[in-house]
Amino acid sequence: MKKYGLLLLLLLPVSLWAQDFAPYARKVAKDWNITGSALAVIKNDSLVFVQGFGEKLKDSGLPVDGNTVFQIGSVSKSFTAMLIAMLVDEGKVDWSAPIKQYLPDFEMYDPWVSENMQVRDLLLHRSGLPGQAGTYIPCLGYDRDDMYHMLKYIPPANSMRTTYGYNNILFIVAEKIIAAVTGKSWEENLQERIFTPLGMHNTSVNEEGFLAHADGNTPHESLVKDGKIITTPMEGEEQALHWLTVIGAAGGINSTVLDMMQWCRLHLSNGVLDGDTLLSAAQMNYLHRGQTITSQTDSKTNIYSPCWFVEQNSRYRVWFHTGSTWGFTALCTFVPELNLGMMWLGNSEPPAEPRYAIMRHIIDYYMNLPTQDYSTADLEIYLKDAVAQEEKRKQEQAAMVPEPAAPYSQYVGTYTHPALGEAVITLEEGELYITLGPEDFPWRKHKMTHVNGQQFRFRSGGTAFTLTFSMEDYLLVFDLNLKQNENMGLWRARK
Repeated sequence: MKKYGLLLLLLLPVSLWAQDFAPYARKVAKDWNITGSALAVIKNDSLVFVQGFGEKLKDSGLPVDGNTVFQIGSVSKSFTAMLIAMLVDEGKVDWSAPIKQYLPDFEMYDPWVSENMQVRDLLLHRSGLPGQAGTYIPCLGYDRDDMYHMLKYIPPANSMRTTYGYNNILFIVAEKIIAAVTGKSWEENLQERIFTPLGMHNTSVNEEGFLAHADGNTPHESLVKDGKIITTPMEGEEQALHWLTVIGAAGGINSTVLDMMQWCRLHLSNGVLDGDTLLSAAQMNYLHRGQTITSQTDSKTNIYSPCWFVEQNSRYRVWFHTGSTWGFTALCTFVPELNLGMMWLGNSEPPAEPRYAIMRHIIDYYMNLPTQDYSTADLEIYLKDAVAQEEKRKQEQAAMVPEPAAPYSQYVGTYTHPALGEAVITLEEGELYITLGPEDFPWRKHKMTHVNGQQFRFRSGGTAFTLTFSMEDYLLVFDLNLKQNENMGLWRARK
């Protein structure tokens, strides 16, 4: 295979490229207060643009370029889907086979689903689980095996294959299938089957890979305050790097926009790159075939294929996937009819609109369509909604009737949960603390902050959790709000 990655390293001045997308990309970054970002574009199998914008860390002076490593978030899902498709090519996996054929201990909440869920269901987000169910549990310190065995405790929201419900933790199942049929880990398969053959030398996985290659690139939180987007660096536990590793096959890859051009080339060339066939045309076509409608408006329809969104509008069809982790955002896009691919990466976490604005700006250019400023229009709507939500929160806070907590000593005790284990609440120097999660998790003890009445809050692994206490059969219990996954049951006191 040609060492195409070496060609990509020739960062010619932007003015020499076929089209200068820098002004608009820079404008979008300024509009949305994105600290650092990078963009690369290929057209007709040639690199036509690559540039970094802004800084790796706010006010650091450390510049971003095409070789800066970011977390690519859920764009990682397409790599996991590719590994499964490669194993289908080799006859080791069947898309329509039940998962239990490869993982006999696989269990979901519904026994019928456990027996009948197929490999393809994992990658099409049609398990019946609530959207994002389980996503935040790793922030409490649980690992992949913990999450795998928790699946049987998560009640479904819908029947399997009837609705689209975006999910991350089911990709742990896909990771285990890959390991079971190859005898090698998801990480080893990625390196041997994709990263090395494609020359993606600056691409890595998980917390360890990010810390080894980030070279100062730092995640930033983006919040709206008084009608402006405020961007702040994340530090320590707030970076949620444990989560990055646990979520692995769903969002744990770290890469650069230049390395990701190889990924776009592979998809645009139908699985054959520089004379080497990595995936059959039949399996690449399967990965690109939309199977589940995710949204539909008068102007466009989005259909989910195995780990790509396929948007059909009145002007073109585009394949894309976004990525979001704690403080990093991404967008990978390709348009086969234009032989066009692009990758955008950012170290701040605004919504998807700025990424889409750049994507549509580039596609419009190559379609010879009139120039539109997508960013400004979307930003106006976003800020208006954010201000309205902020005002609503203030009104709700002002209207809330303050209620005292019970004497703190009454909350002290050991609480148990069938899936999550034990939580110990202690009283230390007048403050409540909760200790939960695996014993080897370095941040398993958290100070509890009183919210109102019987409600408290604490932070763990980059996210906030709320506890609400109540009495049940004369025993104190608490409900731990697990975001979209609130129905896993109560923690019961053991006094």
